Amino acid sequence: MKKQRTVTFNHNPLLKRELPAWRSRFVLMALLGCSAALAGRALYLQGIHNEFLQAKGESRYARVLEVPATRGRITDRYGDMLAVSTPVRSVWAIPGDAQLEPGDARQLAKLLEMNAVELDAKLAGGRDFVYLKRQLAPDVADRISALKLPGIHQQREYRRFYPGGEVMSHVLGFTSIEDRGQEGIELAFEKLLAGQPGSRRVIKDRRGQVVEDVESIRQPRDGQDVVLAMDGKVQYLAYSALREAMQTHRAKAGAVVVLDVRTGEVLALANAPTFNPNNRANLTGAQLRNRVFTDTFEPGSVMKPFIAGLALERGKFKATSTIDTSPGRMTIGGASIGDAHRHGVLTVAEIIQKSSNIGTVKMAQQFTPDEMWRLFDQLGFGSPLNMGFPGEAGGRLRPAKSWRPIEQATMSYGHGISVSLIQMARAYLAFARDGDLPSLSLTRVDAASVAGRRVFSPEVARELRTMLEMAAGPGGTAPKAQVPGYRVAGKTGTAHKLEGGRYANKYVSSFVGFAPVSNPRLVVAVMIDEPSAGQHYGGAVAAPVFARIVEGSLRALGVAPDAPLTPLQFARKPGDAAVVVAVEESM
Repeated sequence: MKKQRTVTFNHNPLLKRELPAWRSRFVLMALLGCSAALAGRALYLQGIHNEFLQAKGESRYARVLEVPATRGRITDRYGDMLAVSTPVRSVWAIPGDAQLEPGDARQLAKLLEMNAVELDAKLAGGRDFVYLKRQLAPDVADRISALKLPGIHQQREYRRFYPGGEVMSHVLGFTSIEDRGQEGIELAFEKLLAGQPGSRRVIKDRRGQVVEDVESIRQPRDGQDVVLAMDGKVQYLAYSALREAMQTHRAKAGAVVVLDVRTGEVLALANAPTFNPNNRANLTGAQLRNRVFTDTFEPGSVMKPFIAGLALERGKFKATSTIDTSPGRMTIGGASIGDAHRHGVLTVAEIIQKSSNIGTVKMAQQFTPDEMWRLFDQLGFGSPLNMGFPGEAGGRLRPAKSWRPIEQATMSYGHGISVSLIQMARAYLAFARDGDLPSLSLTRVDAASVAGRRVFSPEVARELRTMLEMAAGPGGTAPKAQVPGYRVAGKTGTAHKLEGGRYANKYVSSFVGFAPVSNPRLVVAVMIDEPSAGQHYGGAVAAPVFARIVEGSLRALGVAPDAPLTPLQFARKPGDAAVVVAVEESM
């Protein structure tokens, strides 16, 4: 048998083949090149262009937190607080880290005023971040913090508080849960009140806890305070009088605005129905509407003094000029209009006192539609007053070229035109201020800097004041507007409501007036929508609201009475001495 030859591995013939010299050099150079490239790349990333890696690293532990700015306060003209932001806290969680024991979960849910099932649902939502409760009181937040629960965190916030509640609600509006203005002054002055939040850079651990405060990037700039023209006492009087009228007449809605004659400042503004801005649960659109600015209505007879003013201003009539209103009805273009009562021959002053439609129309017929339109435009009807208040309406004033004769006639006594209550209140400043109209202001202004646009001459304005005093006195349409100790002037309005293009058996009752007549200080406009307790005339529904507001406001402002005091003897029981008391009585 032939013996087999054994060959060891190191004597393998394949290993005896010589490789080319260049191949080993090439491999060596390739390895050296790769090493140099890696070293260069490392040097570039870590030494020259290191922002990328730093950003990636910081994204895992560094955070920029917003530092909230304190929202500015809102005060009335005397510095009394109307709106202020108070510090609160929000509780949030990282669901992946919030592995709570059943007992801890029940305790947390109780403090958050929710049930354990609701809490579990929030923590099981599969999100990286979830709010458990916003705007918690600090004492409750401290009790939650003391539990030291994993994955449960807090952040500082602010909540808006309104001390006046529903009394000031439509003026101030309210803010969102993020403390941003949503309605009213809060929205109108958002940029001024909000300020600018700051920011700071911190380091957080994997559980979201801040472990190091690195630096402040930008300091927060707190919002500025806003000082309103509102007078808290006058506002409460207006709110109370309106609320009482709403209950007495079972009305659908109502609104009141009080203006300072000297400055055009809005001293009070109230609406009904209203709401509490501190508790906005179950709010409706009707509660939120600021009817003084947003609702328009056909004003009715409160428009008549402007036609009389135009007639006097153009020299067509004098206050003593007579107009025959018999037989109390007239027909224009197939349509018939009339007075509530037959008056016969009346002077211009008596037409305003008795509120004669026929007499007003006969004055209006002496002018072209364009002349009447220009007067209404000068008074501010047909366009918003641009006071910056959200949702301000401009009303309806059609171009004069489209007026038909019957439309010109009805517009003279307040039908076929629509206005807002704030527009009508401002227009009556022309009578109280000797014929000029200033701009209105929601914030406090300097009386010395107020200038108005001329609408009537001072002589005509004074004549109209006398007529309006007659209208608000005995023999006029609004004797219930009388205020003991003060001379008052004003005009009633009673207008049917339009529904579906037709006048319905529903009314808007209004009264606009001013006091004291000798030196006017306040203009008060009242609107009651759909009174349903049996009375609907402005003299019976709106005028008493005016009287109550004016009486209390003039005394609160320290305005001296301008009517004489008349002693009255009260009835006495047999055997008692007579008691005579000096009682202020308007003449």
